[in-house]
Amino acid sequence: MLIYIARHAWAGNYGDPNWPDDSERPLTAEGIERYRDVVAALAARDFAPERIATSPYVRCVQTAELIATGLEHSPAIDELEDLAVGAELEPLLEWSIATGAESVCWVGHNPDVERMTASLIGEGYASVRFAKGSVAAIRFDEETPRAGEGTLLWHATAKLLGV
Repeated sequence: MLIYIARHAWAGNYGDPNWPDDSERPLTAEGIERYRDVVAALAARDFAPERIATSPYVRCVQTAELIATGLEHSPAIDELEDLAVGAELEPLLEWSIATGAESVCWVGHNPDVERMTASLIGEGYASVRFAKGSVAAIRFDEETPRAGEGTLLWHATAKLLGV
């Protein structure tokens, strides 16, 4: 199985009085355009998750939608409370297995995406930095992915992709 982990794209500033409920804070217009370019660059490099799970926060849902619409096959998107701020790994692994897909993408928040990536590759103490809009690919050789058994294939930022 291949698990992609994505941090949401560029959103409005935390604490913006226009969004007193942080879960409603959307992506900026620039963030949307820039992330379309990120997805196009990744798709050209075989980024093709079969299913997407996203935090129900608006900025993550928008990011997941940009991924789905930017790919040739437009994968289905599931909103999961398990990806909201404070995400736990086990429910996400269970969801991934239940999909029956060979590749999935989780769209979430920092520091959760950093912590989950480190846990999946067995480096719980490691610092895997996720800039906004970045994506990591983790491969599992076994059918059932487990914490500590993944191999980090790549970690791409917008800057690295030239976006």
